Amino acid sequence: MDNACRNLLDSVGVDSPPPPPPQGHMHFDPSHLLKLRLAVARFGEMDGAAWWNTKGILGSTGKSALSRGFPKTHLFAQARIACSVATARCNAIFAPPHCLTLWNLPAEVEDQIAAAWPGWCRNPEEWIPFFDSLAGRDSGDLLQHLRELDLIDAQTEAAVVPLKRSAEGKSVQLPGTGKSDLPTLMLLAAAFSKGEKLKPAVPYIRADS
Repeated sequence: MDNACRNLLDSVGVDSPPPPPPQGHMHFDPSHLLKLRLAVARFGEMDGAAWWNTKGILGSTGKSALSRGFPKTHLFAQARIACSVATARCNAIFAPPHCLTLWNLPAEVEDQIAAAWPGWCRNPEEWIPFFDSLAGRDSGDLLQHLRELDLIDAQTEAAVVPLKRSAEGKSVQLPGTGKSDLPTLMLLAAAFSKGEKLKPAVPYIRADS
């Protein structure tokens, strides 16, 4: 592995074990959230919608580059880099206070991702079909991309239709308030479809008080 690749991995903490979750954390499927994030991250790469500055990190390029240094866990090295870059880019575009975005969720949600991560790394075979589907993405339609990956339902697709980008084009507000449940997470991912090539629009919803 070259030094540039190693430095990038170090900068996003690929080698660092995630912190343990606190007691009393929420109950939901963290793998679905990770898949939603990865699907959006893959769609927004430079060889796709060009929303953030990674090119094929979740495709064959990333697999080839990282499998040499991380032969067993390269899938999750790819995932950590892709999510870190997408998170940073979205936060730079639009980071509203007291709101949820796909990349900005309550600590207890992130704790569940962190708690599940080591198990995913120990059993990467279960994730190979999903990552293969990401690598072979050939759709220019995010909703179709999410639907083909079985990550959203018909209700989510219908809820996206009336949503509009903000006047400055940087965000998409979801109606009402929400919490980190599956319907909200699916809609936060699907509403990225309101963006355009080179022009991401970050979906958000005001958090329940």
